Amino acid sequence: MCSNTVTTDLGLTDKNAGCACGGHSAQDAAVESASPAAVLADYLVSGMTCGHCVSSVTEELSALAGVTAVDVALNAGGVSTVTVASDVELNADDVRAALGEAGYELVSKAK
Repeated sequence: MCSNTVTTDLGLTDKNAGCACGGHSAQDAAVESASPAAVLADYLVSGMTCGHCVSSVTEELSALAGVTAVDVALNAGGVSTVTVASDVELNADDVRAALGEAGYELVSKAK
């Protein structure tokens, strides 16, 4: 079960180190350093509440052909933004299916 813990950055943490779960700094760097030819797409996803949710979404989307990196900006209990870097533009139905497999819903592709 996911918790709804909210943390506040008091300026005492190293923003380059990622969150306490240790799973975000590598993802953030991977999306930011994606090759210039990479296709970046933002998707709005509902239902995520915690780091486990982020891991599930990242795992399912990373399994899609051509995906090179996934980054999730978690908005616990609201609509989160998922950025996907890939070699080719992804089919929205494939993204929707991967998110559904993880247990979450694609709200829309961000513009």
